[in-house]
Amino acid sequence: MAVRLPRPHRFDVYIAGGGLLGGLVLVLFGLATRPSSDPITLFDGPWPVLVPLTVLAGCELLRRAAPRVALLTGTVAICADVVTQGSLASVLMFTDLVYAAVLYGPLASARRIQWVTGLLTVVATLVPFAVWRVPEALLIGVVVGVVAYGPAATGWIVRNHRDAAEAARLRAEQTALLAEMDRTQAVTAERARMARELHDMVANHLSAIAIHSTAALSLDDPRTSAEALGVIRENSVKGLAEMRRLIGILRDGDEEPTAVPTLDGLGALVEHARTNGLDVTLEAEQGTTVPAPVELAAYRIVQESLTNALKHACPGRVTVALARRDGSLDVRVTSPYGHRDGPRAPGSGAGLVGMRERVALLGGAFEAGPEDTPAGPEGTLWAVRATLPLADGDPA
Repeated sequence: MAVRLPRPHRFDVYIAGGGLLGGLVLVLFGLATRPSSDPITLFDGPWPVLVPLTVLAGCELLRRAAPRVALLTGTVAICADVVTQGSLASVLMFTDLVYAAVLYGPLASARRIQWVTGLLTVVATLVPFAVWRVPEALLIGVVVGVVAYGPAATGWIVRNHRDAAEAARLRAEQTALLAEMDRTQAVTAERARMARELHDMVANHLSAIAIHSTAALSLDDPRTSAEALGVIRENSVKGLAEMRRLIGILRDGDEEPTAVPTLDGLGALVEHARTNGLDVTLEAEQGTTVPAPVELAAYRIVQESLTNALKHACPGRVTVALARRDGSLDVRVTSPYGHRDGPRAPGSGAGLVGMRERVALLGGAFEAGPEDTPAGPEGTLWAVRATLPLADGDPA
């Protein structure tokens, strides 16, 4: 099978062509680095110079695609150039091969080339001086350093800067990705908060409207229909007010409603539930002060629990109990659980999801389901239980 050579980079082709053309011009004008009378010139004349020149130009084609092969072949060619009259173009192309091998080659090879060229520079400086004992002998080390170690050091510096720039680019991309993930999470959390607020603020009124309108349509009693229409109107007005307030929050960008529900409003909430037809009992400690997030969560849990009782509970007493114990606020709402003969409003389960999310955001515990303990003649109870931890240092 034929070995397929790597395709050279366009810039490498330009370098190879420029080096070869420059070397031919120097040969044409008879410009060489050494005279034919130099002792190390074994092959004098202009034509022997073309062999290493052509080989080095071919190596330049591989300076980026195969830098180690190009450097090894170029080293042999530059050694052959030494026994001719020499060409400045060959020397320049060899220095570029050393530079490219450090810059584009593997990291281990780049380090090894640095050490080898540095060692050669030291040896070429000390050995000739020790043999000939003349200051001019030090120039050999200078030439070797300029031709070999200088390009290697330059390539190492450029490689370090390039790697640092690439690392900075990757960090910037990671930072942008993390920022986008944070933005997406923030948008998702805000959408979930808006959904909870919309559901808790409006669902109670709409459920009451649905149940009473169903009763008004099913019963042929003018008095009952009039009472149902009154409840429907009251819930419609309050629901519309809540909707307008929520729209104002979204339009103005406020974090919370202008009038945040508090535990002091549980009495009015229970009274409104009684107006809708529930038999509700409120058991709450007077003067209990809790942090605002816990207060809002407790209010919304009670509100949604009463809404669910209105939609699904059997006739009977609904109990709302709040108590502060061991650095937490316990909320418990129970209602009769079982078959219901009267009208029932449809449910999607979003209320339980919203309550569970509110408790989870505060690091509390939430349970909802039928209790094992029977509720006397009323049968089994459906209980909503939430434990909301309080921050240290909150006023009691």
